[in-house]
Amino acid sequence: MKKKYLVLAGSMLFASATMQSCLDYDDPGDELGLGDIILEDDKPDTPEDSISTPDNFDELVKRYSAVDTLDYTREVTMEEVADAIGKLQIQFSQAQGGRYCLRGGKEAAYPGAHAYQRQYSLGPDTYAQYFTVPHRDFMYGTLTSTYDISADFNGGPLGAYTMAKNTFMPLLNNPAINVIPEIKAVNLLFYCLSAQEQVDLAGPFTYFEDKRNLEDPRVYNNVKSIYYNIVENLDDIVACLKNYENREPWYKDMISGVLAQYHDTNRKFFFEGDMSFDTYIKLANSLKLRMAMHIVKVEPQTAKKWAEEAVESGVIESADDQQGIFPIFLGFGHPLVDICNSWGDLVLSASFESLLMSLGHPYADYIFAKNSNDIINEDEEEVLPANTRICGLLGGTLVGTGQDYSVNQLQAFSKLNTETFSQALAPLYFIKWAEVDFLRAEGALRGWNMGGDAQFFYERGIRNGYMEDPMFADQFPYKQNIEEYIEREDPNEYFCIDPTGENGTMESVTKIGVKWNNDDSNETKLEKIITQKYIALFPLSTEAWTEMRRTGYPKVFSILNPDDGDGSIAPGEMIRRIPWVPTDPRVQDIVTNYALPTLGGPDAQATRLWWDVDAPNF
Repeated sequence: MKKKYLVLAGSMLFASATMQSCLDYDDPGDELGLGDIILEDDKPDTPEDSISTPDNFDELVKRYSAVDTLDYTREVTMEEVADAIGKLQIQFSQAQGGRYCLRGGKEAAYPGAHAYQRQYSLGPDTYAQYFTVPHRDFMYGTLTSTYDISADFNGGPLGAYTMAKNTFMPLLNNPAINVIPEIKAVNLLFYCLSAQEQVDLAGPFTYFEDKRNLEDPRVYNNVKSIYYNIVENLDDIVACLKNYENREPWYKDMISGVLAQYHDTNRKFFFEGDMSFDTYIKLANSLKLRMAMHIVKVEPQTAKKWAEEAVESGVIESADDQQGIFPIFLGFGHPLVDICNSWGDLVLSASFESLLMSLGHPYADYIFAKNSNDIINEDEEEVLPANTRICGLLGGTLVGTGQDYSVNQLQAFSKLNTETFSQALAPLYFIKWAEVDFLRAEGALRGWNMGGDAQFFYERGIRNGYMEDPMFADQFPYKQNIEEYIEREDPNEYFCIDPTGENGTMESVTKIGVKWNNDDSNETKLEKIITQKYIALFPLSTEAWTEMRRTGYPKVFSILNPDDGDGSIAPGEMIRRIPWVPTDPRVQDIVTNYALPTLGGPDAQATRLWWDVDAPNF
């Protein structure tokens, strides 16, 4: 058997406890880079350039990995801390902008319409069937229907990840950050979140090389390796932050100054002046819980272990535990208002219309506006007068040209209720309290120790699933009507009528109610949990789409014209990932030689990711 070696640069070894398998390739024609695994027959002539894999490979790798190491037991002086903070001011500011990038920010600015649109609206928002795009022409290309595929649009989510990564990695790779490991841990946490969301969209990417801040990464890592390393990081982050209570008062004062100046995603800081790391610990554990549930069908025992560990360590359990980008504090408007209502680039999806109306959800009364103009069925010579009803457009509709109603009547379909949505000051959460409760409800349903039973977490998740800022929730119909909603045993009989006549009338596919019933089958209980979770996640489409792929819920209408994509999706099926579709010859070569072997299938919309197993939920 050939012996493995790891390429070094000086005395710095880069690897991870989980990268060994994903970098194991044997191609003597490739140029070797730091972190590449090579085989004995191909090893360099000079022994100082290589190191034999020892028995304790995991520990050696972890000890020398620059980003992954959190040495929180190291004794430091006040002078060392002050010097480190002084050296890192610019990178602190850059990393602050990176957190905005996670939810549609760009170039250190708060979330804005253009960046948000490329990250969410032209892909995940429509894949999750929250919205449908009503026209084809955009400043960076065309989109003829929901599954239309192009490098221009597919690159949007990756671009958002890349912007975030480029702000975190200079800080995380700077030796000065090791003097203040809690600040390093927090920024590593947000990188972990960005990596989790990216890997669940397209699959493998250059995760380990990204963590080294390489300018020209090429080695793709498989989904399992990325997942395992993120969770390893999360465990270290939590241990580091929990140790903070043992720090000297002077140290805490200095670290609190950094938090106060550069960390404006912490809700408890604004309301309680809480400069502890409590909400960061809960965010890390909640991310671990999210990832645990993602892998429940591929590695159920690992999923159970991760989930129970996360809950025992402490997850989000209140409105003020939630971290995100908060318009109420930062003074900006939610990007969807411009995207939907000012630009006319999104309208309500028929699937979301049908779901809300079938269940009699409070959102049906105030989140979306009725049709803004007359919609004409020319074949039947019928007109749906303006302001008649909530009216969603079926996903996959071959869209018209133009952002104005005068040339494209699809612009008359329902958009956001601008006044309500703006007044609600909807936060852009990283992980929402309601999501955590629905994760715990599903875990309890599966027999895991989640600290309570499934019904408790299910109902609490619904009660706190509103999209408006918690400060104003009592003023909106959601909380005023939610108790009645929770008791709804059966759905309304509902028919989704296309007023253009193109798609006729479709009976709702929602056949479950809301009220918890212990006599329901586990499958029905799961459908209820995921359906309510999907509504509560709105408008975080990336996670909603992930749960749709994982569970098949909520039930939605099939996308029209799936063949308008890359030809891999059969009628009635849904998109499983965002393809890379590279156009640059060099990137095409990298995808062919390094990316595809880690994906396990073609670079196609129908290719399932590692955790997306075609198997029953139970």
